[in-house]
Amino acid sequence: MNKKILVVDDEPSIVTLLTYNLNEAGFQVASVGTGNQALTWLKTNDADLIVMDLMLPGIDGLETIRQIRGMQKDTPVIILTAKNNELDKIVGFEIGADDYLTKPFSPRELIARIKAVLRRTENGHQPVLGTETSSQIRHVDDLSLDLDRYEVRKNQQKVSLTPNEYKLLVYLWDHADHVLSRERILNAVWGYDYAGQTRMVDIHISHLRDKIENNPKDAKLILTVRGFGYEFNTKKNAE
Repeated sequence: MNKKILVVDDEPSIVTLLTYNLNEAGFQVASVGTGNQALTWLKTNDADLIVMDLMLPGIDGLETIRQIRGMQKDTPVIILTAKNNELDKIVGFEIGADDYLTKPFSPRELIARIKAVLRRTENGHQPVLGTETSSQIRHVDDLSLDLDRYEVRKNQQKVSLTPNEYKLLVYLWDHADHVLSRERILNAVWGYDYAGQTRMVDIHISHLRDKIENNPKDAKLILTVRGFGYEFNTKKNAE
């Protein structure tokens, strides 16, 4: 089945351009013109990926993404916008966007990025290449990871992770008790297409800490090794 892309943009010319090029690339396309319409659509439909404009009538794209994540939907999102400043990119990544492309844009580049994000998220529920383990259930303190069910639990309660957060956690756990540079993590989890965007690693580490640490501000599991990167700690009790 062809992957379905939801385009959220209020410019008819952009929607027409995207629909044509995405169809030509083999995708199904649905489109809406506002954030509220996107939220309504997602209540009864599913998409494999969302292309989201930021400057929308009514609630803007960032708030729409926040509400999508609040609906417990981990559908990957690519932001497509005329805004082009570092703060907007950081905020976009912090609220759960997977990529960011500014207008004017090349449809070919957007399609390449869509395919890259879909590859990442499809592989997000697979064991990360690197080390293998004979046990499919891992534990450290009150945190468990079930590789067969792709489940993470804390205090027996299921933790909702996005595909990238899950893949990041698996990669860190695969290399537990070793210091990993941001560049190494970025290349392993996001791929070489994202070279230089190490800030993305910091943002996702922060999100992951919020979900699995007892006290994210005093992390015991995902340690920051200043000047080097991060270490997933299984040696000491995280209490």
